[in-house]
Amino acid sequence: MINQTLKAGVIGWPISHSLSPYLHRFWLKEHSVHGEYLPVAVNAEKLEEFLKGLADNGWRGINITLPHKQAAMEFVDDLDPTARRIGAINTIIVKRDGSLKGTNTDGYGFLKNLQGFQSEWEAVDGPVVVLGAGGAARAVLMALIESGSSEIRLVNRNQTKAEDLVAEFNGPIEVYDWSDRSAILSEARLLVNTTSLGMTGQAPLKINLKKLPLRAVVNDIVYIPLETELLKNARRRGNRTVDGLGMLLHQARVGFSAWFGVDPEVSSSLRTHVLNVMKT
Repeated sequence: MINQTLKAGVIGWPISHSLSPYLHRFWLKEHSVHGEYLPVAVNAEKLEEFLKGLADNGWRGINITLPHKQAAMEFVDDLDPTARRIGAINTIIVKRDGSLKGTNTDGYGFLKNLQGFQSEWEAVDGPVVVLGAGGAARAVLMALIESGSSEIRLVNRNQTKAEDLVAEFNGPIEVYDWSDRSAILSEARLLVNTTSLGMTGQAPLKINLKKLPLRAVVNDIVYIPLETELLKNARRRGNRTVDGLGMLLHQARVGFSAWFGVDPEVSSSLRTHVLNVMKT
């Protein structure tokens, strides 16, 4: 029993693109943990069967990536308040009795990454502009609200989706038309892009930063490429910037700690390791 290999992993469809195995395996080696972290391709038809078999098949838990983050909620026994509010889970912990606990660590990862790059930023500093109203936006908005943001300006290409999100969340969020995304940057202290615009292979994010104060922080949760055109333009004009890779790294800590009993550090060595993987 002492030599039993602790098993965790990540599921999605497809799964070959996931960077999670590389960062978790880095921590396993760094902390000499007798464990493994496996990527598993699971389609929608097999999701329930796979999740219900986690305990019997020796899993300590898993991460969940697209497209299962919402569907997986139906098959866990316990949802923590964060996951319930966000409406999606990205981490499952198999408890000692075999039951499954679902949580969402994306908001935690977003805040830790932001504060790691810009430790002086505080949610109460001033208005925040958030682009997008998808799953990532839900986690970012929840984190901002719980951190004390008093004014959040939300814009999305589908305005109705943004308005539905605001109706669901209880927070200081006001929706603006997508065409106003450049105009509403006035007085903002933080700009966050949660859309896929600007990601490699996606359409560019077209936004004029002229009205954005130079003291504002610009955070793009996209990390492929690491420096998006948004970040490049913001840096050139003098704004402080935060890339999206750290959000991925920090969100992973919660699951690793629960599965393997070690609270890992998001170090420069880990970041360099993952960046090297991304280049191959």
